[in-house]
Amino acid sequence: MQETAPSPELRRCLGLREAITITTGTVIGVGLFTVGANVVGLLGPTVIFATLTALIISIYPSLLYAEMGAALPLSGGTYQYASLGLGRVFGVLSGWCFLISMVSVASGEALAFSFYIRTLFEALGIPLPVDDRYIACLAVAGFLILAIGGVQMTGRLQNGFLFFFWGVTIVWIVSILPSMHGGEVLTVPSPNSLTLSGFLPCVAMIWWCFAGFETCCSMGEEIRHPSVNLPRALILAPFLVFAVTGLFQWALLRIVPNESLSSLADTAAPYADGMRLAGIVGFPLILLCLGIAFGGDFSTLNASVSAPARYLYSMAKDGAMPAFLGRLHPRFRTPVPAVLILGGLMLLLISTNSLSIIASLSLFATLLYYVIGIAAACGLRIRKPELSRPFRAPFLWIGAPISILIYLLLMTQLDRTAVTAGILWCLLGLFVFALCKRKHRDRENMFPLFLRPDPPTPDKKRRLDREFHIWCAIVAAAALLVLCLHLTLLL
Repeated sequence: MQETAPSPELRRCLGLREAITITTGTVIGVGLFTVGANVVGLLGPTVIFATLTALIISIYPSLLYAEMGAALPLSGGTYQYASLGLGRVFGVLSGWCFLISMVSVASGEALAFSFYIRTLFEALGIPLPVDDRYIACLAVAGFLILAIGGVQMTGRLQNGFLFFFWGVTIVWIVSILPSMHGGEVLTVPSPNSLTLSGFLPCVAMIWWCFAGFETCCSMGEEIRHPSVNLPRALILAPFLVFAVTGLFQWALLRIVPNESLSSLADTAAPYADGMRLAGIVGFPLILLCLGIAFGGDFSTLNASVSAPARYLYSMAKDGAMPAFLGRLHPRFRTPVPAVLILGGLMLLLISTNSLSIIASLSLFATLLYYVIGIAAACGLRIRKPELSRPFRAPFLWIGAPISILIYLLLMTQLDRTAVTAGILWCLLGLFVFALCKRKHRDRENMFPLFLRPDPPTPDKKRRLDREFHIWCAIVAAAALLVLCLHLTLLL
């Protein structure tokens, strides 16, 4: 009797560095360079309070994902956690929301890329006679091809994009130092933004800069030593995002004239327009566009195209989505059908040419799947008390309910169009699930199969510890520096 060839499996080839860069690369992008900077035009120097609030409400959920990711290092992240902790319907709903959230991020990032590419060519004296949507679609198509080529390539590119972005950012900051104004008392452009009803929408917009802090969990089956690397990446990610977001906000406040800050509230490219308002053109503007387009935007596109395909792949393997989406390429071991289907959806969103629609839809879906994910952590503690947890989030029964209430409160700040579109998307997902669902696998007996241990050797553990301590020192220093810089604006 001829033996059936084993199905290809995902490869564990990503380390702590890739887990950090994939996560932060997903986050440091369209939110930071669009709506996250628009808030500067509303709050002025007090934007740091909204950014700190966004950081604080991201920390505890990140710890919950650190616990779940280390215990269940599976492809599909929240979909897997919610399916096991709350039930399959909640798992499908969270996975479906994650898909549209990441697709929206990728589409918005592609449009942001086109805005900065246009600005770059204009700074070089070369106007582009091409619609922004065509540039955005071309960028997405390129990353779809890269996503098919393999996760190892994705990880290496992610490191390159982010390190390029950080390097260019440092040079850009140095290049604009002579143009920064000092000693000027900055005012709040929109005092109404300091009221509770005005401040909460600002926090929601900046929180979009942090949304995606758990992205590495979606690639849990491709991360080496996940019981060690996943919690560490999730602990560092929110603080690294805070440092980068705060640094760019500080730079914007230091270069844009006080009387012009309010004009940043509704611009599509706040940093490029802010430099023009400050009269900064030439090399610094070119440098900014290069860093944002080929560093920040590309790092987000790279991760946002690859990560959601793992969710769709996992859902299809479980029979919750059409079976063909659960196939891997025999050579590259990537979920090609899932990548292509989501790529088509990205192109469809790009055709709207509206960052506001894309951002609102993404925010609704992201907040909803985080609410489900946080509840799943509680469900897993109850339903799976025997599950090995290399990392445990403290004060679960206090922190989780508070986090859920905060995220539900943020959902009330979204406009009705976003909520309606999000609800319709959820109903569509549940309808597809109802058509496709098959008998659920007996996950109780599958634990030994899909939770293969990958413990590091003692020597490898020492190297992992050393790498983590270096990252901790860098991230802590960066976050403290940014906090001090903002304090100089307020004192």
